[in-house]
Amino acid sequence: MTSDKQAKTGAGRQVMSDQRETNPPKEVSREVSEQAKVKASSYKDLLVWQKGMKLVKEIYRITRTFPADERFGLVSQMRRAAVSVPSNISEGQARRSTTEFIQFISQAEGSVAELDTQLILAFELGYCPVGEAAPAMELISELKKMLNSLRRTLLKLK
Repeated sequence: MTSDKQAKTGAGRQVMSDQRETNPPKEVSREVSEQAKVKASSYKDLLVWQKGMKLVKEIYRITRTFPADERFGLVSQMRRAAVSVPSNISEGQARRSTTEFIQFISQAEGSVAELDTQLILAFELGYCPVGEAAPAMELISELKKMLNSLRRTLLKLK
């Protein structure tokens, strides 16, 4: 009788063990996702890079409607500044040196500030209605906070 109980209990443990492997508890999932943020193996894993890419697409969408005479002026500057954000994040992360990564994060912060100014200017010149610029402004605000936080975290690791 005890062997029957042990057999049943052992089988039950195996089933529970299998369930834990495929469906980890929420605490474990959160812990793993926190570790993934710290130990990103690729710049593509970084949420800040992903948001930067969204910002680039948003800026390209917005600047399509700008006047033709701004194609080589404000449109070009805004697009370059937008592309610079995820580009600097990826280049910095690829360097594998914390000091260099911090330098590239600072450059990305500068590009975000530059783009913020240019978007305000585009609005003030009447090239872009506030409603159309709102998603980009929200991304800029998020990126400012994320880049600042990332830089401060990296400084602590130095």
